[in-house]
This record gives sequence, structure tokens and C-alpha cells, in this order.
Amino acid sequence: MLRFIRPVTVAGVLIAALALAGCATLRVNSYVERGADFTQYRSYAWAERGAFATGDPRLDNNRFFSQRVEEAVDMQLSARGFEKANHATADLLIHIHARMEQRIDAGTLLVDFMDRRTNRLAWRGWAERSFDGVIENQEWMEATIDETVARILAQLPRKPL
Repeated sequence: MLRFIRPVTVAGVLIAALALAGCATLRVNSYVERGADFTQYRSYAWAERGAFATGDPRLDNNRFFSQRVEEAVDMQLSARGFEKANHATADLLIHIHARMEQRIDAGTLLVDFMDRRTNRLAWRGWAERSFDGVIENQEWMEATIDETVARILAQLPRKPL
């Protein structure tokens, strides 16, 4: 016996699938410089930076956005045994970069760990995701930043001894 599926049922399943796919758009990647030994890194500091340009006027120079990213990184690194130090003595200098495409509400958050002594990249982690509706909702933006940073830093090779 051949059964016909009602178009309303098919449409409902498709809408649910698209909604779930929209929630699962976080893609995380990382890169470790050849020869970088993360067991030697114990401390970090934030690199000096100029204006925090994201490509989205809603976030450019938004101190709440950049401050929240830094706080989330600090929290994750502390949990992994890294110690925050001053710029002159830290093992690693951290740079953050963000790029948002306002027309499609998608963005990339990139975290670079530079070896302070050699001034070379030791590790890079990044996440790409949809930020649809996040920027307009402060609590949702903070939760999204926290989750994104945690997922990026989960890619770190090893925590210090």
C-alpha cells in the first residue's frame, strides 16, 4: 500500500531541519606551528592593539564585545593552567581578530598565540558561525562569545605543566 505524505508534514520537517542546522553552524579549526611545544608556555599577556575593526559598525570599537572576548579567553586559559603576566615577561602574546559580514550575519573570531621571544605564531584557533540576531541581544551575545571562545581554546595542544 502506497501512502502519501501531506505537504504540511513535509514542510514542517524541512523547517525543523533548517532550524536545527542554523543552530549547528559553529565550525572550529586550529593550526599549530611546526615545532611549537606548548609544554614550555606557562604565561600570557594581551598584545597591544589599535582599533578593533570587525567590518560591522555595530561591533567596531564596541568595548563590551572586545572586553567580553578577552574575559572569556582569560577564564579559559586560567582553567587550563596558564598564568596572566605582564607584556615583557609573558611566554605568549595573544591577539584577537573578528570579522563580521553584516549582510549575511556571519563572522569569524580568530585567536592568535604569538611566542613573545621569537615573535612567531605558535598557535591559531578560529571559529566561524552565524551571528544572526546575536548582536542585538547583549545576553545572547555574551553567551555566544563564551561558547565560541571555549570551543576555540579546547583545540589548544596541551596545557602547561
